[in-house]
Amino acid sequence: MTTNFVAVERAIRGAAPYGLLDTVRAALGKHYGAVSVELLMADYSLTVLQPVTELPHTAKPLPVHASAEGRVFGSQDPRTHVESTSGVVQLHLPVTVRGDRLGILSVRVPEERCTQEGVAELAALAEILGHEIVVADRDTDVYLQARRASRLTLAAEMQWQLLPGRSCSRAEYAIGAQLEPAYAIHGDNFDWATTAETLTLTITNGMGEGIGASLLTNLAVNALRNARRAGIGIADQAALADQALYAQHRGEQYVSTLLLSFELATGRVRVVDAGSPQLWRQRARAVEQVPFEAQLPLGMFEETDYVAQEIQVLPGDRLLFVSDGVYAALSEAGEAYGDRMLARAIQNASLLPAAAVPRAILQELAAYLNADADDDALVVCLDWFGRDTAA
Repeated sequence: MTTNFVAVERAIRGAAPYGLLDTVRAALGKHYGAVSVELLMADYSLTVLQPVTELPHTAKPLPVHASAEGRVFGSQDPRTHVESTSGVVQLHLPVTVRGDRLGILSVRVPEERCTQEGVAELAALAEILGHEIVVADRDTDVYLQARRASRLTLAAEMQWQLLPGRSCSRAEYAIGAQLEPAYAIHGDNFDWATTAETLTLTITNGMGEGIGASLLTNLAVNALRNARRAGIGIADQAALADQALYAQHRGEQYVSTLLLSFELATGRVRVVDAGSPQLWRQRARAVEQVPFEAQLPLGMFEETDYVAQEIQVLPGDRLLFVSDGVYAALSEAGEAYGDRMLARAIQNASLLPAAAVPRAILQELAAYLNADADDDALVVCLDWFGRDTAA
């Protein structure tokens, strides 16, 4: 990389958490001749890109599905636009951290600076900025506030803070996830964690409404994390979380959860089905629900024993995890979405990357219901690539 790149990288990494954008503007102006720099954050519903500005936010958001910046957010490929009269090129660069799409960095630079090497360096700096935003979120609300097209309910605030992200990727897999109604979600949740050899994924379908549902899910997710971080298997993770929930609520409240542990080298998956979330699989052109032996939801009875089942995933498989707010949602005619339309929606999203699939399915659900979902609706998509054992 050039000395200009190194200088901007150092400036970004040394910036105050709340001052990242000002630092990027100054550094790109000095070292790349940038005329303007704007940072746009994807909102919680993934429908608009919100400019990062001072409060109160008054800059106009851009639609994800009808703007140049939105197309780059979807494709994750940097794009350039030459302004015909000014000799300036506008670059839209993904701000993404390990597959988690945060937003777009829009930079206007002189045309002579827009070489192949220059674009590559600016794209890499946008990724560095994304990493620094993730770290900065511990110390400032600036970027979290910029994600809001409207106010979150308190329950939704608790749920979004509990999530690991909305997408992630590595060589063996890519994950995308979304919750709706994004600004008023209360009980549904997802979580993941990876090691060098495993991926653990949990899908939670919490009962109840409002803050009560969010508190219940919070307890369940943290109980599962506590057990997972103790290094025990998913059957025992479920048992320990079950005990924690029962001790608190004595069976009056419980949580439906699907727990999965993937072996990255083999595609072998251990599964505990403790309730209502469903798994659907797309393999080649076939879409089908994958049934499991249903076990009791977490916290329903004292000291429940859980048993893990096994399945095998193959390179090219797409796995879809959905809550009952998706598959059991009823049309005006009384037909459940999972009866026919869910498989069709999965097929329709076949060409999309994993990160874009949940939103596409939830949009089709809204069209099916002729309204936005009022019950919690969760979709998680996992594309399995497998490990190249010959490498």
